[in-house]
Amino acid sequence: MAGRVPTGFELESVTIAVADILPLKRIPAKIKTGRKYRQITASIREIGIVQPPVVARHPKLPGKFLLLEGHLRIEVLKDLGIEEVVCLVSSDDETFTYNRQVNRLATIQEHRMILKLVERGVSEQRIAEALDVNVASIRAKLNLLHGVCPEAVELLKDRQCPMATVRALKKMKPVRQVDAVEMMIAMNNYTVLHAGPASGTTWPSPRRTSG
Repeated sequence: MAGRVPTGFELESVTIAVADILPLKRIPAKIKTGRKYRQITASIREIGIVQPPVVARHPKLPGKFLLLEGHLRIEVLKDLGIEEVVCLVSSDDETFTYNRQVNRLATIQEHRMILKLVERGVSEQRIAEALDVNVASIRAKLNLLHGVCPEAVELLKDRQCPMATVRALKKMKPVRQVDAVEMMIAMNNYTVLHAGPASGTTWPSPRRTSG
C-alpha cells in the first residue's frame, strides 16, 4: 500500500541460540542478588519467556545478533543453561546507533503471546506476575480483539496501537474499522483521537480505486 510506514520488526519471530546473542551492556553482579532478578528467574524456570527479547542482526557478523532489549532475561537463560530463545528481530537499521528507544512488543503480538500462555495452562495470575501488571490488565489484553474484524487485526498486527484505540475501533462497523486503521497507518498516529467517529472525529472515507 502506498504511503505505508515501514514496520519496526521482522514479521516472524526467530529462534536464536543464546550464544549468538551479543549483549550491549554488562549486568552488574549486584543485580543478580536483587528481588527483580529472582522473580525473572522463577518466572522463566516455571513458564518460560513471556516477553521475547529484542535483537538486531549484526551488521558485520552473519548469524550473530545484537541484544537491544531483554538483558536480564538473556542473563537468566544463561544461568539456567537454556540454549535457545525466541526473539523479535528489529528491522530498523537506525537501531545500530544504540541511542534510540527500543520499540516494545506490538499490542496484538502481546495479545497473542498471552493467549498462547493461557492455552498452555498458565494462570492469569502467573502471567500478571511475570509481566508485573495486575490480573485485570491481563484479562483486558486477552479479550482485546473481540469485536475487531480480521482485516483490521491484520493491518495492526505489528503496530504499537494503544488498547484505548482498539476499544474505539470496536464501536465501528468492520468496513469502517479498516478505513480508520488505514488512515492511522498513513498518518503514523495510533492515538484514540485518530480512531475516527468513535472518538468524536469525523473523517472522509479513503478513496478506493477499482482494480
